Amino acid sequence: MKEKTMNHVRLTIALGLAALTAACGKKAEAPVATETNEAAHAATMSGDMGNMSMAPDANAAIKAKGHGTVTAIDKAAGTITLDHGPIPEAKWPAMTMAFKAAPSITDAVKVGDKVDFDLSLKGSDGEVTAIAKQ
Repeated sequence: MKEKTMNHVRLTIALGLAALTAACGKKAEAPVATETNEAAHAATMSGDMGNMSMAPDANAAIKAKGHGTVTAIDKAAGTITLDHGPIPEAKWPAMTMAFKAAPSITDAVKVGDKVDFDLSLKGSDGEVTAIAKQ
């Protein structure tokens, strides 16, 4: 495989595991199969992430804003999956990614909604802190 593809695979696995453990605050367990859960895992992240970089200091939180479409909501896991445009503050290209989200966030929108959102990014962990329908 090309180095860029291998880096993409490693990053996808690392971010997926980090999101799983951070979302529930404990060791990752096998998720219960639900329609939204399967959709969230099938579309956790996609797109060209070759130019994606993380914060220089993994302990420093980055505040960012984004625009996108809700593609999945997993209330049990406390995650929302967004197909978003580029996020310049994080130096991220457009992609589809699952983020941690409080119940007030996941209850405010539904799959298919176009949204504006605020993120708090710390290392490889991201959390939607505010969301509004467009």
